[in-house]
Amino acid sequence: MEIVSNLLIGFGTALNQANLFYCFLGVLLGTLVGVLPGIGPPGAIALLLPITFHLSPVAATILISGIYYGAMYGGSTTSILVNIPGEAASVVTCLDGYKMARKGRAGPALGIAAFASFIAGSFSLIFLMALAPVLSDMALKVGPPEYFSLMCLGMMILVVLVRGSALKALAMILLGLLVSYVGMDMVTGRMRFTYGVPELADGIGLVPVVMGLFGISEVLSSLDESEEVSVFKTKIRNLFPSLQDWKDSIFPILRGSIIGFFIGILPGPGSTISTFTSYGIEKKLSRHPEKFGTGAIEGVAGPESANNAAASGTFIPLFTLGLPSHPVMALLMGALMIHGLQPGPLLMIQHKEIFWGTVAAMYMGNVMLLILNLPLIGLWVRVLRIPRKILFPLIVLFCLTGSYSLNSSLFDVGVMFFFGLVGYFCNRYDFEAAPMIMAFVLGPMFERSLRQSLISSRGSFRVFWDSPIAMVSFSILAALLIWGGVRRIRMKHSPEKQVSRQG
Repeated sequence: MEIVSNLLIGFGTALNQANLFYCFLGVLLGTLVGVLPGIGPPGAIALLLPITFHLSPVAATILISGIYYGAMYGGSTTSILVNIPGEAASVVTCLDGYKMARKGRAGPALGIAAFASFIAGSFSLIFLMALAPVLSDMALKVGPPEYFSLMCLGMMILVVLVRGSALKALAMILLGLLVSYVGMDMVTGRMRFTYGVPELADGIGLVPVVMGLFGISEVLSSLDESEEVSVFKTKIRNLFPSLQDWKDSIFPILRGSIIGFFIGILPGPGSTISTFTSYGIEKKLSRHPEKFGTGAIEGVAGPESANNAAASGTFIPLFTLGLPSHPVMALLMGALMIHGLQPGPLLMIQHKEIFWGTVAAMYMGNVMLLILNLPLIGLWVRVLRIPRKILFPLIVLFCLTGSYSLNSSLFDVGVMFFFGLVGYFCNRYDFEAAPMIMAFVLGPMFERSLRQSLISSRGSFRVFWDSPIAMVSFSILAALLIWGGVRRIRMKHSPEKQVSRQG
């Protein structure tokens, strides 16, 4: 009964006229972001983050959440029509979605992607409502040693599961922590890494950093690319899947919903991993695995449901433990902290309207997305044809306005351009910006938990082994390090590597 009463509080909050508008705006902008290749949810939220500081905490959370799962919906459109994923998690959809479009079945592919996303989003919200309060109650018993160990474990999972080099991901995490420590020491009050620059006394702001890393860097990277997006020209009809399509897709959708949600809870690129996992499972379970890669509708339904279910799963660690598991959640955490709120178990108790209002808004956002996506597919196709020479100057304008307007500071604009260059070189040399952002947001909490633990134990590291949760976390962390090292050695001495070296 408590869940029902909390959900009523949530719908009462979400049905507020202003919050309903921000829910609609979020999912609309999110779909647009998903359709436009290259920008991605972190980039879009970085551009819009200054706007959220002038909203209420509930409206800001609803807007950012809407952009995130709206982008998960929109990414399928470019995958199916252009064979270019609008978001990293939509890579797998290209394999069969684009082949369906080439066979004249773009309509059913887009339709099943929309319906799979809606069904998975609905199921994952039920899981979210059931799990979040239970984990929140458990999290109240967690102290500084446990938080420190969980953050160490989360960062290590991010390093192990990252798509590129683990060493590069670790380097970006260390860089993010280093940048977060610029400013006044929270214990001694001394200045660190400021080098006599008074503007750095309060630390480096989140907005200039994310706008530089995701906005300016994207524009700079685009200067190296001369190709424009070419949309596959076909008549989009029969958006509603046939009965046979539903028979082929319903179980992949249900399996994808479960897989996506629970993988989404893990730190790192959960949505991307969940889509590959779902695709692999469906191929193994299929009676005709040879169809996959040639235009099998199951190859669209499973990954798309996993993709959107994972988006809901990422909210669990943030709202229950106050630990973001995704760059978007790190940005949402930063927005809440700027509003004076600390995500975690106490937020769900003291500010029920934020958590339950977001859940209720996600329900309504799912319905809005289903209503919006199918009729507006023609519009999204036209959006894909916007030339980059028009799109990217607008991105620079938004970045300049956002970074300057927050504190009316030209120094912040300079910081933004500096991190734009950092992001550009990161993209060029395959260093992912996402681990740096997560470490940057977690840095102060990471340091505070470590120092509180050592102060309470008078400098003894034994405090971490006296806690069962911390001991288990560090044991898992050690196992991950060993597993990652063994995997790296095996890959180095694999027959394929030997052959490629000889060639």
